[in-house]
Amino acid sequence: MPTDTIQTEPRSTDPHAHDAAPYGGGDPYADYRAGAFPFTELADLADRRLGAGVIAANDEFFAERENLLIREPAVFDPQRFGHKGKIMDGWETRRRRGVDADQPFPAPEDHDWAIVRLGAPGIVRGIVVDTAHFRGNYPQRVSVQAAAVEGAPGPEELLADDVTWEELVPPTPVRGHAANGFEVTDGRRYTHLRVCQHPDGGIARLRVHGEVVPDPAWLAALGTIDLISILNGGMYEDASDRFYSSPAQIILPGTSRTMDDGWENRRRRVRGTNDWVRFRLPAQGAVRAVEIDTACLKGNAAGWIGLLGRDGDSGEWFEIIPRTRLQPDTPHRFVLDTEAVVTHVRLDAYPDGGVARMRLHGSLTEPGAAELARRYDESAA
Repeated sequence: MPTDTIQTEPRSTDPHAHDAAPYGGGDPYADYRAGAFPFTELADLADRRLGAGVIAANDEFFAERENLLIREPAVFDPQRFGHKGKIMDGWETRRRRGVDADQPFPAPEDHDWAIVRLGAPGIVRGIVVDTAHFRGNYPQRVSVQAAAVEGAPGPEELLADDVTWEELVPPTPVRGHAANGFEVTDGRRYTHLRVCQHPDGGIARLRVHGEVVPDPAWLAALGTIDLISILNGGMYEDASDRFYSSPAQIILPGTSRTMDDGWENRRRRVRGTNDWVRFRLPAQGAVRAVEIDTACLKGNAAGWIGLLGRDGDSGEWFEIIPRTRLQPDTPHRFVLDTEAVVTHVRLDAYPDGGVARMRLHGSLTEPGAAELARRYDESAA
């Protein structure tokens, strides 16, 4: 289905209208054209921490396809050259050519492609194609298709004739050295994306924001699961403070390895207030145990935490864990005396500070499992 493209500059017939100025020294990000896209608050379904990967590309002559999913912003070293030329921090293909001297340009349909396995299958709400540092060697246009193929298919299976690829982003002009955002309104669940450069060029980073839709059969087979994990459909909704790092990272899989791989807020100076973050479960669940981890947060961990829950959007908040002292750089485990049936939880930090990870161990209730199954069926591509 077509998408709405978020553009900050008018379209032009000039093929060089979206070029950035050549690098002139100093901070390479000084003239970078960033974008404010509302969908970036959603989870990045192509985050390698969720298991995403770039599993194939038709060409990666100048720079490897795997760079697309690196978490950190692309870096630029003007002195870094290799045997094939300038080494860029992104995915860059060679220059395409025509069939002969009389037709030196590639054909209009020629393009390069890379296939991305989403770490968490789900509904794509927005895509960011970042061309940072690709100033005159970015693609003239990009397009993105999506497919739903369960299991662990290889490139040959995904490129087979019986696989249906739906167009999320039609071939669209992009800007060099810029964040190019595309809002997606398709509404279906996908497992893989195919990113195309028309006709060739370089892309620094790819971000695929959306809502995880887990397989209900898989969650039922597991029994006890982490009800708030991004991989299982948990979703960050809102927070009092996002100053140093995103609170959405609290529900990532794995253990935090650095201080910024969790939620850290600024120092709170107003007495009688506290910081908080709110999450939504994939559906109604029964929580039986909770983990709160302050890994890598040593002098800036939350002093105390409290956990509240509610059942339904208009339900009353009730206490799951009373205000409890935390230790820095330490995992904390809480077994609940009575299971908490909730659809939302709110983690309060007193008065401020960081939390690396939170786990809510339990299972979906019967109504919750039915609701998730309905959403899964409705989003099937």
